[in-house]
Amino acid sequence: MIEIKHLSCEIDGKAILKGLSLRIEKGEVHAIMGPNGAGKSTLAKLLAGHPSYTITDGEIWFKGQNLLDMEPEERVHAGLFMSFQYPLEIAGVSNRHFLQTAVNAKRKAHGEEPLSEESFDSLLTETMKSMHIREEFKERSINEGFSGGEKKRNEILQMALLTPDLAILDETDSGLDIDAMRIVADGVNRMRSSSNALLIITHYQRLLDYIKPDFVHVLADGKIVKTAGAELALELEQKGYA
Repeated sequence: MIEIKHLSCEIDGKAILKGLSLRIEKGEVHAIMGPNGAGKSTLAKLLAGHPSYTITDGEIWFKGQNLLDMEPEERVHAGLFMSFQYPLEIAGVSNRHFLQTAVNAKRKAHGEEPLSEESFDSLLTETMKSMHIREEFKERSINEGFSGGEKKRNEILQMALLTPDLAILDETDSGLDIDAMRIVADGVNRMRSSSNALLIITHYQRLLDYIKPDFVHVLADGKIVKTAGAELALELEQKGYA
């Protein structure tokens, strides 16, 4: 589904990624762990199309397309989704309006008819119930006044509605208590299928208790230095990265 080949990038002249290679196939869940400053969030932002990073080498192919030639909105329409570590608050824009606009923009890009107000509201209501999100959140401004757990659930709600082929979760477990983590993980697990894939970026093994990865990678100094199964996360939790 996605193949990253010898990717290197920099920001303000400082090298961050240094020849990183990674391949993710349909149906797979990959987790990336590593110390602070290793380049984990840089990788996520770069895949999403953040403009601050300069690619100095390498390629990224997503579903047979050159990802680096695509604008951020084109990447979303092609099936890529990113859940942010620190979701933004957007005052004055309701969740309902934002989500319907996003869903219909993707439908338009695929040559599909937009959902009517009634059809979208029915879909939104059903999806919110499954995520244990209260009805009142439809009309609240995006993430404004939300707790940390509510912001993360709202991100997974977006993912559920956009049905991406590849979802990138950048430290989604940050700031979550145990109950919120279970709810978020349950929402992610319900979306898993043989036709999509998931990339989880995390510092801690605890999220991987709920979302079982097929592969765990250690990212250090801008490149992947070790890959193994889910047992590697437990080893890192016990022994650290040293």
